[in-house]
Amino acid sequence: MASEMIVNHQEKAYALLQADAEKILKLIKVQMENLTMPQCPLYEEVLDTQMFGLSREIEFAVRLGLIDVKDGKEILDKLERELSALHDASIRK
Repeated sequence: MASEMIVNHQEKAYALLQADAEKILKLIKVQMENLTMPQCPLYEEVLDTQMFGLSREIEFAVRLGLIDVKDGKEILDKLERELSALHDASIRK
């Protein structure tokens, strides 16, 4: 029963982190679709704050043993690739 509860908490933690990552991904995609202000400081600040917050959430979940460090890194790496694509698109425009 205890191991079942642990697995449930791990799955829930991963799902919550994925949901937060999806919110950030939506922000990135909106900006990519509307590159009217590619270097908007406010937008960049919001995105940086969101990414920092997510990285802290992931670190906390890893420290609790709820997710594997590799899985947390994978979530952040995916978002970093999207941010890089946004940056490249803004430079081309």
